[in-house]
Amino acid sequence: NTGSMWGSVYFAGGQNITKIIQWGTEQEKWDYVGVAWAIRAWGWLELTNEYGDAPLKQAFNTNLQQFLYDTQPEFYDSCRTVCFRALDFLNRTDGKVSQANLAIGDAYFNNGDVNKWKKFVYGILARSYNDLSNKDIYSTKNYGDSVIKYCDLSINSNADNATAKFQGGALSAANNYYGPYRGNIGTLRQGGYIANLMSGVNTTAFIGVKDPRAPYMLRENLNGGYKGFTPWLGTSSLSASDYPQNFWGHATASATTAPTVDNSRYIFQNTSPWPLMTASEIQFTKAEAALRKGDRATALAAYKNGISLNFDMLTTTYNTNIPVALAITPASKAAYLANPAIVPVNDVNLTRTHIMLQKYIALYGWGMQQTWTDMRKYHYIDPDPATGLQVYADFTLPPLNYMYITNNNKPVYRFRPRYNSEYLYNVPELTRIHALDLDYNTYELWFSQK
Repeated sequence: NTGSMWGSVYFAGGQNITKIIQWGTEQEKWDYVGVAWAIRAWGWLELTNEYGDAPLKQAFNTNLQQFLYDTQPEFYDSCRTVCFRALDFLNRTDGKVSQANLAIGDAYFNNGDVNKWKKFVYGILARSYNDLSNKDIYSTKNYGDSVIKYCDLSINSNADNATAKFQGGALSAANNYYGPYRGNIGTLRQGGYIANLMSGVNTTAFIGVKDPRAPYMLRENLNGGYKGFTPWLGTSSLSASDYPQNFWGHATASATTAPTVDNSRYIFQNTSPWPLMTASEIQFTKAEAALRKGDRATALAAYKNGISLNFDMLTTTYNTNIPVALAITPASKAAYLANPAIVPVNDVNLTRTHIMLQKYIALYGWGMQQTWTDMRKYHYIDPDPATGLQVYADFTLPPLNYMYITNNNKPVYRFRPRYNSEYLYNVPELTRIHALDLDYNTYELWFSQK
């Protein structure tokens, strides 16, 4: 289950990206070359934030059967180098550059729009600096300024959101992985943390405020409310009448399928666009960096804009199967943004808890890699310096007796390298980096270490 990103970067992308770069260079299709480098940069950052050390310099050397592992700092440096290389090629207009031709290969992402690709790359750069906010170099090298700079150059309109599209139909791979046609998530239900956060029952954040976005992103229960399971307790954590529908709208507690009439919403439809980066995320990233800098006015403006953009994305892109009575209206959006429990009247009252929890909501369901990066950066339960309470208010780690035995009572901080390649062929390197240790998955990564 945790090998997908490894396979995506080294196998699905891998030599295919290398060939795009090679052939694009030979044919002077610099836009294709830029796109290929952009995908590789995205892959390096996502990969290292999940696995830590991994093959980098030798990754695509076809003369090798075993590969040396490189460190997280090297991955971060390489990611940025590749980002700037991608931008150099995406800025070229000579040779055989052609929006129409690029759109043929880019039909399901940016449709050949190099300006959208550049904004995506700037977003990768913003992430790469913001993820290191625990490091000394964040302050000594003014990384906060870099975050804000690249956020301003990145996606600032929902029209530019980086989303994968799906054709749909009778071919499995042409449908959203979460959609009912593929049948992958019928047994899954929402967790209690997100349900409480959006229902106003979190005890220290957004208290008493019912989020108008809940009907779009979550599923109701038989009582008409929003509840979720405690992961380590499963169905025992809720009464039967509080069981949420599954993500396709089936109300039966044990249902694993969709109802006869497809009632799925949000990113759980067969052809729902799948976000990889959104304007809302970028605004919350900017807000966090600005708050750390002490620029509270900029932080509050970006924070409020991030919420607004998320509302607008839901009502324009994910407005299918929403009951009329539960639909977001201009008035309900305005009331939410005007509530001081959500948006402080004075910027002096804005906290990291505000920003990170609204980002958590905006990325719910699709941005799990970035959300996990954010939560590990705050070590899951770190306090907000402004309040002394947890940044991720009410978030609870599993009690010790529910931790997997080899975790040694520690939470997870990384994935193991992909089992069906590395643990068969790369054992010397795994031994060197201690990846054979039973609790290796609990070793904190460099990016989040203080």
